Amino acid sequence: MSNSQSVLSELLRAFPQGRPQLYFKSSLTALSHAMEDQVLADSQNPLIIASFQRERFYRQEAHRYRRIADRSRQVYVLAAPETDFKNNSDRYETIAFDPQDALSQEWHLVVIGQQYASCLICRERPTSAGDVIDNNRRFEGIWTFERSMSQKAAEILLERILSYRPELGPKIRQARRRYLVSPTLTLPTSNQDFQSNPAPFVERLVTYLQAGQYKLIKANRSLSAKEQKERLLNSVTAAIRRSLDPEEILQIAVEKLGEGLGVCRCLIYRCQEEDLDATITHEFLNPGISSLKGRAWPLRENPLFQQVLELRDAVVLDNAPQDPRVLADAFLEKPGPPLGELVASCSILSWMLVPILYRDRLLGMMELHHCGPAPLTWNQDDVALVEAVNLQVGVALIQAEAYANLQDLNEQLEALDRTRSNLVAITGHELRTPLSTIQVCLESLATEPDMAPELRQVMLNTALADAERMRKLVQDFLTLSQLESGRVEWNAEPVSLAECIDLSISHMRAHNRHQTLPRILNQAPLDLPPVQADGEWLVELLAKLLDNAIKFTGAGGQITITAAPKGEGFLEITIADNGRGIEPNRLETVFDRFYQEEGALRRSAGGTGLGLAICRQIVTGWGGEIWAESAGKNLGSQFHFTLPVAPPGAERRESKPKPEPVSAPRFRRSSRRRRPGL
Repeated sequence: MSNSQSVLSELLRAFPQGRPQLYFKSSLTALSHAMEDQVLADSQNPLIIASFQRERFYRQEAHRYRRIADRSRQVYVLAAPETDFKNNSDRYETIAFDPQDALSQEWHLVVIGQQYASCLICRERPTSAGDVIDNNRRFEGIWTFERSMSQKAAEILLERILSYRPELGPKIRQARRRYLVSPTLTLPTSNQDFQSNPAPFVERLVTYLQAGQYKLIKANRSLSAKEQKERLLNSVTAAIRRSLDPEEILQIAVEKLGEGLGVCRCLIYRCQEEDLDATITHEFLNPGISSLKGRAWPLRENPLFQQVLELRDAVVLDNAPQDPRVLADAFLEKPGPPLGELVASCSILSWMLVPILYRDRLLGMMELHHCGPAPLTWNQDDVALVEAVNLQVGVALIQAEAYANLQDLNEQLEALDRTRSNLVAITGHELRTPLSTIQVCLESLATEPDMAPELRQVMLNTALADAERMRKLVQDFLTLSQLESGRVEWNAEPVSLAECIDLSISHMRAHNRHQTLPRILNQAPLDLPPVQADGEWLVELLAKLLDNAIKFTGAGGQITITAAPKGEGFLEITIADNGRGIEPNRLETVFDRFYQEEGALRRSAGGTGLGLAICRQIVTGWGGEIWAESAGKNLGSQFHFTLPVAPPGAERRESKPKPEPVSAPRFRRSSRRRRPGL
């Protein structure tokens, strides 16, 4: 049976002089607890009627009413059911009223004893949009110690109870006779009509206010700490975003975080998952704490580091010397000192390890050490702050690396652009010069039929020589292009180095049979082990190095070929001359395309300027090294390269000398071996 009439309205009709006041939910809670405490502190067996609006509000106070029921048999609790609240007569009476009843908008508590009486009759006011917190709910109503008003409120509520639970009629009649019998209702005339001592209420309100103040102080402290950490995070983020230097970023992060958290020691070091150890490069220290900067920090044999890799999350040790992971590590048989020694030598009492990750890629590690005097308990806010800083550090490091890579790419693009421009100029020069000569010779032969036979032969020889020069240039271009693109299939097999040297010398002498060559001395030992290489490309390599030495060594000079073991599994071959030499600052650039000491466009020595570039591609294709040495101008030069020794027991291939120089490499899609030319 629903009732739309408000209990407060009925009470005010009976007592029109009553003046409703405004109450907050927190105030009602404090007043209700004070009234309930008075019942718990007394033994008068009073009448208690409480209406809680909803079942969920009642559940918060149910434990108190179980205690109150031990003090009185006349306890009535009303609430609108939501889950399991229902009419029941157990330790006290529960009355489940219709959710549409006006009681669902009201908050009531009536206590009537032999020596005291009080009531709290309130109605909830409409809540504004801003009152989203429960304690901000507003009520209007009456709180009084006046007995007659309390009796009237009890009478109204008992009538409501009877309408929902008529079977309680005998018990309610007994309550009326005992607590509500009064000849007439009298209005309060003065404070003397208050028959209750207000001290318990005052004490309860003071306690509630003190508790509220404590909660407020605690909340303010929490907000202040969060604000401080937020400022720290913002300052770290702003500082590291102003730099694109990875080392500066890490130093800023370690200093800001160490100062902000007040730890004894804060470390940051770069590392990867497979690293054996890492060098500590960035550190923050409080006074009196020993430095670890520059120290090799164990990683692979560190179970904490391995746990970080497995979890991809922070690992914390509140009491490092007594932590089971540290104690267990002391009994494991593994290289390196156990964690216990590391903890003791670094005075670590509390330890936090947080990985610096970017898209699950490990970039480094941040460690926080607390060194005393007592262990420290790391809280979740501290861990969350360090993880937030590490996230920003990871992003900043990736941005710095991307910027550095972009700079490298820009430099490479600029170098490629310069190379392209040089290549166009040099190629044009190399092709135009012989073409011009050929054209002049052919025009002379065509327009002068009466030319002397001797001059005609000179013209023909000149045209043929320049045509050969053009052919070699084009062939060298194709060879270098194939080598640089990686499309050459090496037919590596055991070959005799001595035979390849002899073959390359014979080819060079045949190729230069019309000119006087420097003296060539082959001092390579005959008992050298076979090398694992492509024999024909090896002859090509030796021939080009000899050709380069011949060009820059006079006819009276000397070229020496030597070979000796280098390291394990390699031979070092050296071709030395006493010719023009190379400036020390140009020893690397001699292997560039079209490089010659005089300049690509004004060279006095013949050749295409691609020979040494081809040599470098051949040697690196076999996994070897090639380099040049020279004491300076006119002091000769030495070209060294290394070749892998053939595995023991491998069949050695005989390199038979060919009767004449072979042509340049022909790159065909065939299973046959390709022959490089000179």
